[in-house]
Amino acid sequence: MIRLEAIQKRFGDHEVLKSVTVDIPEGQVTALIGPSGSGKSTLLRCVNLLETPDSGVLTLGSETLKLVPGHHPDRAAVQRIRQQTGMVFQNFQLFPHQTAVQNIMEGLVTVKHWDKARAHARARELLDKVGLRDKEDAWPNSLSGGQQQRVAIARALAPEPAVLLCDEPTSALDPGLAAEVVAVLSDLAAEGMTMLMATHDLRLAAQVARQTVFLLDGAVVESGPSQAIFGNPSDARTRQFVITLTGGQA
Repeated sequence: MIRLEAIQKRFGDHEVLKSVTVDIPEGQVTALIGPSGSGKSTLLRCVNLLETPDSGVLTLGSETLKLVPGHHPDRAAVQRIRQQTGMVFQNFQLFPHQTAVQNIMEGLVTVKHWDKARAHARARELLDKVGLRDKEDAWPNSLSGGQQQRVAIARALAPEPAVLLCDEPTSALDPGLAAEVVAVLSDLAAEGMTMLMATHDLRLAAQVARQTVFLLDGAVVESGPSQAIFGNPSDARTRQFVITLTGGQA
């Protein structure tokens, strides 16, 4: 299980996260939704400590890290948490000088110290999983945005993380290419992959996530089953946000 408890984060004088508490169940997908500036991407990045909370408690599996103002967290504990996560970024962040298969192999070879033959076999297996086995020798600039994001998902899955973190995985894509990525994420959800995703795409959240958390101004307004959040939200602010993005009634 992943638990974020009383997470606070400031950038200068701006309080981005205001004592946020969220539970992310294993084997399920949890979506973080909210307007730009609500803190959802920052909260996501706090899970793997790409952003270090100013205070709060982070639990990931058997690892618990207590963040105390003015103190740097233990480096070994940070690494143990990061090794349990895979990250999918909005803008893919593939290495342009490496082919698709090499991008997926890179972390396995340099971080996990796998031999190249084993890493290559794992990378090809994952390219097959995301429907890109025929693109293993392709350079990133020859791939569509949807294909690049699928390679990025395969790269994040390579070390078999406990949780996949997705930061706006479809926002840089047009609807047709986004559908490719949604299909891959839906398959992973059906397999029981634990995922936490920050997204503006309510279609993605409604289709893939079992649980949804609505953030506004750095605080949790409402959380619960996605069906309830999108179909019958209890808070007027949630209802207004859903209506704004869907153009219909919540």
